Amino acid sequence: MKPLRIDFCGEDYSVEHPNDFHIGRESDLVIDDNPYLHRRFLRIYEDFGMWWLSNVGNLLSATVTDATGQVQAWLAPGARLPIVFPQMQVLFSAGSTTYELTIFCDDDYFNTAAATAGAGGETTIAPVALTSTQRLLIISLAEFVLKQDSPGRGEIPTSAEAAARLHWSMTTFNRKLDNVCDKLDKIGVRGLRGGKGNLATNRRLRLVEYAVATHLVGKEDLYLLERNDREHASGAASEDG
Repeated sequence: MKPLRIDFCGEDYSVEHPNDFHIGRESDLVIDDNPYLHRRFLRIYEDFGMWWLSNVGNLLSATVTDATGQVQAWLAPGARLPIVFPQMQVLFSAGSTTYELTIFCDDDYFNTAAATAGAGGETTIAPVALTSTQRLLIISLAEFVLKQDSPGRGEIPTSAEAAARLHWSMTTFNRKLDNVCDKLDKIGVRGLRGGKGNLATNRRLRLVEYAVATHLVGKEDLYLLERNDREHASGAASEDG
């Protein structure tokens, strides 16, 4: 078995045969002293000649994708999946903080590449169509995660903080949050439906996890927040004039 490499906050960790490796608040990879994070949340271990990632917590879930963001899995408590891609991105949230780490595997069982339309008749994978304001909303929530230079941690703003960042009223923000969550829920994204047992905080965190993991938004979109600030300032100046 070839060793795995894990990148978290710019630091590398090695997982070598035949050792298990735990990730959590008090583990081989100490994520944070966040009391909402399990002491042992994720476990990496060998079975059937392959490396596996399992969720050994009892409350939190993780979002796992390949490097392209096209293959995405929801790793619920008690679930496990094989590490079969050369690069896997793992995102999870505890409290108001979202964490991200990357697992590198030299055993390249599968590889993925973005499918694009072409003259040869290849399959086209259509991205989720977002309105400009829906994209802005997601970026405002994911801003501090997207600003990281390497996988690590980022705080998720409250709805009030995100609404203020966008110069929107809370009514406008909540309506647009409902719309984008409904849109993603209809295509099968889990954890975004409101109602009993699914608090607003969890919905915002899950939205950020999915959007970042699947490359629905990226660091290159952050300029939209600055443009929105300029447009708001320009509009306010016009009203004053």
